This record gives sequence, C-alpha cells and structure tokens, in this order.
Amino acid sequence: MEQSIFFQLSLILALAAGISVTFKYLRQPLIIGYILTGFLVGPSLLNLVHNHDAFSSFSQIGIALLLFVIGLGLNVGIIRATGKPVLLAFLMVTLGVGSVAFGVSTLLGLSRADSLILSVALLFSSTIIVITSLSDKREQSRLYGQIAIGILLVEDILATVALLFVSAQGGQGAHGGSMGASGFGMLLLRGAVLAVALLICGSFLLPRTIHVFAKSQELLYIFALAWAFGIASIFWWYGFSLEVGALFAGVSLAHLPYAKEISTRLKPLRDFFIVLFFVELGQTLNLNNISSAIVPALVLSLVVMIIKPLMIQTSLGLLGYTKQTGFKAAAHLSQISEFSIVLAVLAVSTGVANPRIATIVTLTAIITIVGSAYLMKYDNSLYRLFRGPLSLFERVQTRREVRALKNYPLVLLGYRKGGYEFVRTFREMKKRYIVIDYDPEVAELLEHQHINHLYGDVTDLELLDEISLHESELVVSTITDVTTNMMLIKHIMARGRETIFVCHASSLDEATQLYDKGASYVLLPHFIGSEQASSFIRRNGSDKAAFDAYRRRHLQSLCSVDGKIARAPVKKIAV
Repeated sequence: MEQSIFFQLSLILALAAGISVTFKYLRQPLIIGYILTGFLVGPSLLNLVHNHDAFSSFSQIGIALLLFVIGLGLNVGIIRATGKPVLLAFLMVTLGVGSVAFGVSTLLGLSRADSLILSVALLFSSTIIVITSLSDKREQSRLYGQIAIGILLVEDILATVALLFVSAQGGQGAHGGSMGASGFGMLLLRGAVLAVALLICGSFLLPRTIHVFAKSQELLYIFALAWAFGIASIFWWYGFSLEVGALFAGVSLAHLPYAKEISTRLKPLRDFFIVLFFVELGQTLNLNNISSAIVPALVLSLVVMIIKPLMIQTSLGLLGYTKQTGFKAAAHLSQISEFSIVLAVLAVSTGVANPRIATIVTLTAIITIVGSAYLMKYDNSLYRLFRGPLSLFERVQTRREVRALKNYPLVLLGYRKGGYEFVRTFREMKKRYIVIDYDPEVAELLEHQHINHLYGDVTDLELLDEISLHESELVVSTITDVTTNMMLIKHIMARGRETIFVCHASSLDEATQLYDKGASYVLLPHFIGSEQASSFIRRNGSDKAAFDAYRRRHLQSLCSVDGKIARAPVKKIAV
C-alpha cells in the first residue's frame, strides 16, 4: 500500500512538473496546470490514481494549511486604513454580483439552494492569485493594491462565515447528523465559546509562552503545525469544518511578532499539498460533468468578469478615486477564489448542494483565473486603450480640484519616512509646496498640521500629468522602492524639464542605477546615519556627557517638529 501510494504520487508530481514547466514557458497561471494534471490522471483519461482516500486526505491537509496561512495574514489594520473604499466596494460587489448570479442561476434551472451557493461563491476573489500578481509586479504597496488587499480581507471574513454556515447546515463534525434550529443555535454557542477561548489564548497565554518555541526555528515550525492541526481538529470535533478551524487557528496567531516567520516557513509545505488539492479537484472533472456544466460556467464567468469589476470601478469612482486606481483594482479582483471551490466542495460533501455545483464552480474558477491573469498582466495597456470611456467612472469635481493643484515649485512624494524635515526646509524656502501620499493615517496627520497635501498614488502617471509634476523646480521622493523612483525619473526627464529630483535608495547598486537614469541626488539613509554617528564619535570619543547632551538636543528637535510646521490652507483630495 505504501509503495503504491508513493508510486502514484511520483507519477502525478512528475506529470505536474512537466505541465508546470510548459505553462511557465507559455506564461500561463500554474494553478491551471495543476488542475489539468488532475484531469489527465483522473478516471476520464489516464486513471493513475487508485488510492482516492489518501489523495483526498492530502488535499484536505493542503486546504487546512492554505487557510491557516491566510489567517496568519488576516490584518484587520489594512481594512481600517482603507476603510471607506474597501467597505463600499465590497457592499456593491455583494449586492450586484450576488443578485445577478442568483437570478442567472435560477434562470439556468438550478434550485434555490444551489443558486444561493453559487451566488455566494462568486463573491470571493483569489487571495493567492491577486497577492502573487501584486508581489511579482512589486505593486502591493500602491494605492490600488492596498484597496484590493483590503477587499480581499473582507471577502475572507465573509468566506469564513459562509463556510461556518454551510458546515452547520450539513451537520459536519465528529458526530455528523442533521441539524435543526436548536442544533444550529447550539453550534453558534459552541463557536462563540471556542472563539473566546482562542481570543484568551492568543491575547494572554501565547505571547508569554511562544518565545520558548521561537528560540528554535524547528520548534517554531512544529508548534505552528501542531497549533493549526490541533485547533482545526477541535473545531471539527465540536461540529465545524476543518477549514474553519484552520482559519481561526491562523487568525489567533496573526498579531504575534512571529506570524510572518511562521507563514514564510509553512508556505513550501502548503504549496506542496495545494498542488495535490488542485490535482484532486481536476480528478473530479470528467467529460460528462464538463459537458453539463460548461454553459452555466461560461455565463457565470461573464458575471464575475464584467459585473464585479463594474461594481468596484463605480464604487471607487463615487469616492473620488481616479479611473486608473479603480480600473487596476477591478482588474485584479476579476476572478473567483480558492475559497469558492472549498465552499462548493464542502456544500456538496455535506449534502447542501448538488454535486454538479462543484463542477460548475471549478470550471468558473478556471475560466476567470485565466482571464484575470491576462487582465492583471496587461492592465497598463488595457487602461491606455479604455482610458477615454473610463472617464464615466470618475468624478468631475475631483478632476477640477486636481487641476487646481498645478504649479507647485516644491513637491514632496511620501511623508512617512523623514518627510517632516523636508516640509520644514520647504517652509524656510518660502515657496509653494505640496505633499503627495496615499496613506490615510498620513493624510489625517497632514490635515491636522494644516499642510497642503494630495491623497493620491504617485505611480499614477495620469495624476502626475494633471498636477504638472514635470514643471516643478524640486521634487523630493522619500519612497524607497527603486522601481517607483526609476519610473518617476523617466516621467520627469521625458518632458525635457530641468527639474531637480532627489530620492532615496537602499543600496549602492540602486543609487548607481538612479544616478544613471538622471537623479540629481540619491539619499542613502543607512550610509548617512553611519557617517554622522562616526563623525560624532571621532569628535567626542567615549565622552558620555557629550552623548547625553546630543541626545537631549535630538529629542527636543523631534518633539518640536509638530509645532514648527507651516500653517497652510488644507486641501485633501482622494485620487
């Protein structure tokens, strides 16, 4: 038996590796290659898998690890930071996509229960696909990226509730059985008790004990696995699904300083089992299932790739964001999620939905993931193609206000990292200046300090043209991302204006690249700080009194920053 499973696993992984290389060469999403592998090794074609229970367990482990890692990154702070656009976009997607999907499913002859499961499944976008795309393009810190991530987190929370509800309806857990109203009430009560227990452990017990495991990376790794599987098993025993338990296990550790390290170390193991999960999904696809599900899947894919982006673009436009920010956020959320597949599979396994639903959702996921992969890859080209019609989703008032912000001789891009020093310098120069930043907390700070500021994304080239950045005398960028600074230099230099551009770099190599592109001066904070400290030590040696005096002066300087910044008219615009 062991050799048989090992042999089957070897064949599947070899085939998956070959298909993945082909898909990588063709620049196609690897997830499609994994599902294709499952279809090839399934009963419809090669029929290589015989130990279905073992592979089903492998896929269950993969989903548990996936949801655990997602829980570790469930940062509610991002939702708070981008609050209004995230919640409005999510609400419009829920109402628009949910109602259209339910109506379309009903017209296609599906039952009310199946239509409801499909309409909920279509609400979720793929966290893995979107974050991978943003990371590959190094745009997760851009405004549209932050909004997209915030929407994903809200969707993950809703997905947790949906999984909980489906699990309860199916009466899944250690004891199984049907569940009435009283049983559902008891399940909610048990869930509340488990949530409170996790909250207490996560807030009081774990912070005081986890450092014992954190002393060794191997111990931390084993602890994370034990915690994930242990909490998931407890939830399962009390009537919930393993998926819900694994997600809550990750959320309970998300606030700890070791959450990022745990997530990083678990991702290779997660990816291995996730491959087997998608292979297992591919096996469920046979020619008969596909033929009966292809029409609903195509129709629902159109709903996901048209209605959902339309809702996101509209909501961000109503809040005053530029059409480019809305378009890019919408393009990155135009697919359904791995959560959608898990929800459909769980609904089928608990008897809540017809088995056909899992096939429809899986096909819809394949179609929308492939489509969104191209949208994300060519988002800039597509935006330039449709920028005219997209003006319908942009507020006229915002455009007028942005145009009023032209002709600022001094411009500061980013405020968080030492920006107050430049603002103080600009004030002493007695020239008009403006600060551009997209961090909502920074915007509130600038508003409190009465500093002219623009709430926008500096990588939005159309915005830079609107404010005539290339006509400014001096532009200072506190942004440390070399790609962004290179883009800014290119934008300024292409206009032929002799604008002084000062920026930051993290290394000597980056500084050299920026100078080659035309930067006037490149700041290297680590080198500057070391140079100043070394100079001070050379002058004063080990004189403790000199250090104490410098410390007092430095603290006084930092504390007086807020009181010394210029009082200028406030202009806050979301773009």
